[in-house]
Amino acid sequence: MSADRIILSGMQFYGFHGVNAEERALGQPFVVDLEAEMDLRAACDSDRLTDTVSYTHLYRAVKTVMEGEPLNLLEAAAGTIATQVLHQHPLINAIRVRVQKTRPPIRGSVIDSAGVEIYRQR
Repeated sequence: MSADRIILSGMQFYGFHGVNAEERALGQPFVVDLEAEMDLRAACDSDRLTDTVSYTHLYRAVKTVMEGEPLNLLEAAAGTIATQVLHQHPLINAIRVRVQKTRPPIRGSVIDSAGVEIYRQR
């Protein structure tokens, strides 16, 4: 497996994911980080976009899930992103996806975020 990675950090979205009715009705902000592992040697040598995966395409895949149909769990959102990216981009060997709620609905607590991180490989 390659140690090369394409990294998108701090992507911000407003979505309606969650188990609570309030989360589904009002929505909330989410932050997503993505790391796509692939061999980038060809792109380093050629300086051609065709030898890599466009950041824009990765961003759009994340946006489609995070701003799309509401899901109950962050696990489902992260898993859907990983599955779609691996399906759409055969050059990618593995993917790490971190999805965080920046204002988790945990009564009586002070917390910066709550989230999940998954790692999938071919």
